[in-house]
Amino acid sequence: MPPSPPIAYDDFAKIDLRVGRVLEVQPFPKARNPSWKVRVDLGDLGEKWSSAQITNYTADQLVGSLVVCVCNFQPRNIAGFLSEVLILGAPDPDTKIILLSPRKDGEGHDVVSPGAKVY
Repeated sequence: MPPSPPIAYDDFAKIDLRVGRVLEVQPFPKARNPSWKVRVDLGDLGEKWSSAQITNYTADQLVGSLVVCVCNFQPRNIAGFLSEVLILGAPDPDTKIILLSPRKDGEGHDVVSPGAKVY
């Protein structure tokens, strides 16, 4: 994939990236592509829902994990479900989406909290 054209930092700064903790995962059989309905705790922003094509993860693997989300897109209606945030990931060589997540400390503990701003 070719790189996107350059943008000014001010354009990037408009994107509200936050850390969230996955609270709940539900099946989403109405989605066109295999997806989960994911409820995310975003700290002071509250709890938001996302339609996420991350079915290479089980619900048990997702619940409790930290993810990075775009929080200021307009909500999007996907097959009758209102997706309020975009959970970020990158495709692996098999095109499975690998979630972006904050690192843990040396003992495996989370070092950032839900709602933390990503810069």
